[in-house]
Amino acid sequence: MNYNLTEEQSLLLDSLRSFREQELEPYEADVDRSGEVSTELGNRIKSRALEMGFYAPNLPENIGGGGLDYKSLALLERELGKSSYGLHGYLHRPSEILMACVGDQIERYLQPCVSGEKKEVFALTEPGAGSDILSMLTRAERAGDDYVINGSKHFISSPVIPDFAILFAWTGVEQTERGERKRVTAFLVDRDTPGFKIERGPRCAAQRAYHTWQLSFNDCRVHQSQILGEEGQGFELADKWLKMGRIWVAAAACGRMERLIDLATSYAVERKQFGKSIGKFQGTSFKLADMATDLQAADLLVMHAADKADRGEMQSNDAAMAKLFASEAVGRVADSAIQIFGGMGLMEELPIERLWRDSRLDRIWDGTSEIQRHIISRSMLRQYES
Repeated sequence: MNYNLTEEQSLLLDSLRSFREQELEPYEADVDRSGEVSTELGNRIKSRALEMGFYAPNLPENIGGGGLDYKSLALLERELGKSSYGLHGYLHRPSEILMACVGDQIERYLQPCVSGEKKEVFALTEPGAGSDILSMLTRAERAGDDYVINGSKHFISSPVIPDFAILFAWTGVEQTERGERKRVTAFLVDRDTPGFKIERGPRCAAQRAYHTWQLSFNDCRVHQSQILGEEGQGFELADKWLKMGRIWVAAAACGRMERLIDLATSYAVERKQFGKSIGKFQGTSFKLADMATDLQAADLLVMHAADKADRGEMQSNDAAMAKLFASEAVGRVADSAIQIFGGMGLMEELPIERLWRDSRLDRIWDGTSEIQRHIISRSMLRQYES
């Protein structure tokens, strides 16, 4: 597909492709089987990413980031999406929420994440509060100049144990037109803070080397200076990151689709049955046609949303549409690829079954397909509300 790339974007994509093929792809099968990226390999990937300018590409140049626009970032996520999150997670894209850092927070948290000295996690999801953020139970109660935090988070993802968490907790209740609403506040909580415990979460069938972590807070005391942004404004901070995160999931799904289609097409040409390539049979060729159509449609939705984001016009439903369609399309493409490969598609010797497993997660994280449909339909119906 032609994205009308600038010369700089074309060079970026060529460099990323070479990086992925040389630094990530050779290790995919091993890290999937072991569920781990060795410290040596992780450090080498991070070092090479820093050397090539791929580290923190989403943050502004004036703080040491790559300063890429959203369209370029979508291209980056698309290319890296062809590989395991456990590996390309070492090309860290820090949470843009950290741009809300002020004062010494900039030196303690923002700048170390840009330079690769520290790694944060986005701690929002709870056992009883996933997409329903305002149902969270984690609470931070004011105690003089401090806040005392109690609660837990799960499904917090990162390839390595984090140095600190961007923690979302409720700090009070306010009255709105629809009744009471929890005031959600974001805190910066260091890993070694007393009362803060981090443990590995359960192993997932998808993205096996991209770990989940369980965070627990038991009378964890932090100073009010650890608030990120303003008290009660955590939901607004989280919302921006969640919207763009959905675009990145969709872009990565497009990259995975392209890789699956390339593998399936090549196999359809090489594999012979009844004296001719299986690609010449309608049962196979129509699958390839549907796969290619799914990819192009998903790409168009992603780039449309990224373009609107660059112009400051992207809405929640733009991100939801891209994420919904791309995440479901990659599932269809992965399933068709396995069908084309037949039994070999399910064997560990080929990457097909791994890409199939990894693709299933896309319909769940960063908001399930059902949540995306809710966001889209709500935006459609809102114009008719009195």
